Amino acid sequence: MALSADESAAVARLDQKLMDAQTALKSAHAYYEGEQRLRQLGLAVPPSLQQFLTVVNWPRMAADGVEERLDIEGFRFPGVDEADEDLWRIWQDNNLDEESQLAHLDALIYGRAYICVGANEDDGATPLVTVESPFELVHETDARTRRASAALRLYDVRDGRATRGTLYLPDATVWLSWSGSAGRWVDVDRDDHRMGVVPVVPVVNRARTANRAGVSEMKDVIPLTDAAARSLTNLQLAQETHSVPQRFVLGAAAGDFVDQNGQPLTKWEAYFSSVWTLANEQAKVGQLPSADLKNLTGTVDHYARLASGVTALPPNYFGLAADDAASADAIRSREARLVKRCERKQTAWSGSWEQAMRLVLYVATGEEDASARRLQTLWRDPATPTRAQQADAVVKLAQAGILPREGAWDDLKYSPARQDRLREQFRRQDELDPIGAASRLVGQQV
Repeated sequence: MALSADESAAVARLDQKLMDAQTALKSAHAYYEGEQRLRQLGLAVPPSLQQFLTVVNWPRMAADGVEERLDIEGFRFPGVDEADEDLWRIWQDNNLDEESQLAHLDALIYGRAYICVGANEDDGATPLVTVESPFELVHETDARTRRASAALRLYDVRDGRATRGTLYLPDATVWLSWSGSAGRWVDVDRDDHRMGVVPVVPVVNRARTANRAGVSEMKDVIPLTDAAARSLTNLQLAQETHSVPQRFVLGAAAGDFVDQNGQPLTKWEAYFSSVWTLANEQAKVGQLPSADLKNLTGTVDHYARLASGVTALPPNYFGLAADDAASADAIRSREARLVKRCERKQTAWSGSWEQAMRLVLYVATGEEDASARRLQTLWRDPATPTRAQQADAVVKLAQAGILPREGAWDDLKYSPARQDRLREQFRRQDELDPIGAASRLVGQQV
């Protein structure tokens, strides 16, 4: 079937937008994977010295250091204290524990990632939720609602061209196939779902009012990475040529370097031994001092400190061991900016995941749930408190009467199954020690 004029125009716009984004996406990918080399930075390095090219992968650290602290633990409806079990079941069935990490990481690397929601033919109560790459998927944003107004996914690349695609529109999802003979995309199947919303949710990093497409978290550290790579390459070369003392001989000939049988010595034998035991009285042996390479190592450390500043990662992430914190308070102080940056990500990306879960509920039930408009995403604390600190805080709240016993279990993140086991263990303990149970009850009431 042929696409409508509006659908063909949407495919053409989004196809061009996806092609335009490829260069920036490939560059970000190369920096994250550590595949960017100095020859691509315009530095002339002779072929014989190519083995000394060195790249320090700070961009990966800038992305991973934030992503490692972003973990979703559930979704909660308004007026409810516990995470919703049905939404968490759908989350688990779609392996989103793992897939959500990929979405967050892609958003940090490329500036955006995508969540797609669709019907599940095998289980209508469990919609399909997938995470998609910005290499394959692109969207347009409605200027009024700030949500996706159309999206296109192109995949199954053959001979440099995608041969299959999916067009996502507010009222329909259209599956496409490239017709080489006709030179255009054709409609092979469609789902007229009439949801009134595109079932694609972008996860955007560092969105701004003038740039809703997002910015890579690595952007600020890439120039510093290039500068540090140059310094490290120079350091590698200097280690080979200037880091050890150089010996020299004046007034000697090649015939002076022979063994007791008059056979010429190898270069290594001459350098390490015979150069000091020449019989030629006219020969003079000397040594040039080695170069101090602290200027190069100091330059790399300086770049590392600058990278720490722009990424909010603590200095020890960049190998500056001398800056290791000496106490728990120092660790918290050092990580304050990083923790706050992660909390900002949680706030920004909560909206994306909540919109995806609202789509999940709509696909599963066929109806809009008004209470889901105020759905709340539950995130793990991005800070790094120790187990002892967390337990100490909970114990103090329980002793002060602020938290009951089971409330303390919640703060300690005990699973429902473990809490059930603890209740049973306390019940058996109270049966064996009724006096102690009465004393504990009186203490809790006081």
